[in-house]
Amino acid sequence: MKFQWIVLALALTAGAVTRIIVDSNDNSVVTPTVAASLLENGLQTVDIYNTDDSRLRVIYFGYTHCPDVCPTSLAVLSAALKAIEHEQLTKLWPIFITLDPDRDTPEKSAQYAHYFHKNIDGMTGTTEQTKTLAKQYGVLYQRTELENSALEYAVDHSSYFYFLKPDGTLVEKVQHTLNPAILVETIERILDEPTS
Repeated sequence: MKFQWIVLALALTAGAVTRIIVDSNDNSVVTPTVAASLLENGLQTVDIYNTDDSRLRVIYFGYTHCPDVCPTSLAVLSAALKAIEHEQLTKLWPIFITLDPDRDTPEKSAQYAHYFHKNIDGMTGTTEQTKTLAKQYGVLYQRTELENSALEYAVDHSSYFYFLKPDGTLVEKVQHTLNPAILVETIERILDEPTS
């Protein structure tokens, strides 16, 4: 019995010493993280989850150097925005969020989005914010190095339109489409649904 107490005492002492050593070697500084919803649009910081703004969010994740999918998707979104009634347009907040914050400055993202439609807000967050938002909505993306290319790398990504409530709750997502009527139908249906 005495032997068991000695073993227990040694184990507890070893655990305490190990904890002290680990704690003393932890030189990392804990810095507060910025909320993932606070993004930059080139003019200001914008909270895309601002519940004082009751508009339905229509979010597309992409990047400005995208050769085909992003321009096509944003052109389809633009066509849908032009096809809906003005009153419906005032109830929407279309947002383009870059998956390439290393190259896409807030100004660049905003300019790129406005090229497709003046109502689409282009936004950039930090790498951490981008990862958090992508994970939250199931956006798949990865950086792929391009040998012998001036672009250096591409960002392969999934292509969906995400419809969100003001608090960020996902209402619906629509896969990449070449038919703006699909987006128009989704917009009209969601806006006609009673709010809870």
